[in-house]
Amino acid sequence: MKRLQPLGEWAVALIARAVFAALRALGPDRASNLGAWAGPIVGVWTRNHKHTLENLRLAFPEKTEADRTAIARAAWSNLGRTVCEYPHLEALFDVEGGRVEADEASHRRFAELRESGKPAIVFAAHLGNWELPAVAAFKLGQPAAILYRTPNNKHVAADIVAMREPIMGRLIPAGMTAPIRMAEALDQGLTLGMLVDQRFGRGPRVPFFGHPVAANPFLARLARRFEVPVRGLRAIRLPDNRFRLELTEPLDLPRDAAGKIDVEASTAMVNAIIEGWVRETPGQWLWMHRRWRA
Repeated sequence: MKRLQPLGEWAVALIARAVFAALRALGPDRASNLGAWAGPIVGVWTRNHKHTLENLRLAFPEKTEADRTAIARAAWSNLGRTVCEYPHLEALFDVEGGRVEADEASHRRFAELRESGKPAIVFAAHLGNWELPAVAAFKLGQPAAILYRTPNNKHVAADIVAMREPIMGRLIPAGMTAPIRMAEALDQGLTLGMLVDQRFGRGPRVPFFGHPVAANPFLARLARRFEVPVRGLRAIRLPDNRFRLELTEPLDLPRDAAGKIDVEASTAMVNAIIEGWVRETPGQWLWMHRRWRA
């Protein structure tokens, strides 16, 4: 079986390449619409659908079961769109064509971030198309480094890097060396992008929708060490396959008695911001993840 494993990985990579080629041929709109149609059809039959509904009952006990089921279907639709949009990320970031918009405040904040010439940390969540914030930072002229999770299949992982690096900047794979490489990126003046809304078993437990979750503290630890500004960035999905980017002001992170950034309190603050985002557009979050797992 061990001898056959490399062959199996290669076969999976070939299938993935064929799927991506087919999605490219469809174009961004038809690919996204295909994902919106297929996502709920496939998703409701997976075991993750059970986790999705459990999470929604925990987060929204005041809603009816019908309301939670509708949010779950919308979340599967959003996931389907996001997956099928993957080969089209560069085309999706079309400001002049009206596919991506931002309000005046966010435009000003992007300019401040770019013109400062200083490192910063920008966090995002698995909302809307969560790949677009990384594309936005890079396309708007901000030298960036992005933390990402590497697929187990080395051939697929190489293909993903080849697709993402030209439109996102430096990619830092999650793993044992990631904290060192993130620190190096900040030392070099880059903007560090991170998705921080998933469970991190060794992290502090902070409130999320009124229940404790194990949260990722690396953002706060890096902010404490480097004293760099921290902002949030999200891409909200709009009708007709459009998006709205929103960049926050630098956060006023809580500090301890010594005047240093308080890691646990800052982690809680970031999760509270993400909770607010999710409450605004609950059908655009990745509810399939077991966020409240002990």
